[in-house]
Amino acid sequence: MEPRLEGRTAHLADWPCIHAGFAHEGDSEAISAARRFAAGFLARVQGEHGVPVPVETVETAQLVVSELVTNTCKYAPGPGLLDLEVDVDTATLLVSVWDTSSTLPLARAAEPGRIGQHGLEIILALCEGYEVQRQPVGKRITVRISLEPRVS
Repeated sequence: MEPRLEGRTAHLADWPCIHAGFAHEGDSEAISAARRFAAGFLARVQGEHGVPVPVETVETAQLVVSELVTNTCKYAPGPGLLDLEVDVDTATLLVSVWDTSSTLPLARAAEPGRIGQHGLEIILALCEGYEVQRQPVGKRITVRISLEPRVS
């Protein structure tokens, strides 16, 4: 399963976004492949385009991608898509996941004794924004992650 890349920038001044897409079959191998894909994409963003990406942001992106793709593999039959886009002007990473299920995700109330099903809670805690859109087939979830270092 090789990722499909779509680089959209030749010069940052001409196009302020850097984009890559990854299609998967919805199997469990997609989860680790998506984490590697996200790390590789952010390394290219920094190395090839000179956009600073803090290590913490890479780790956050990998965790968010892992949780989103895990949900796709668990709850939606068939293939899925992962799109990553860096908006240079706003120093933001957009992570977008499409799957075939029309069922919208629901964040559950915190229950310390609950085992599992904390993915959406984690995503909401780590991201700057979260949006779900129904599609003609399935749904698309998009989250925003700041590329700026977090202030403690």
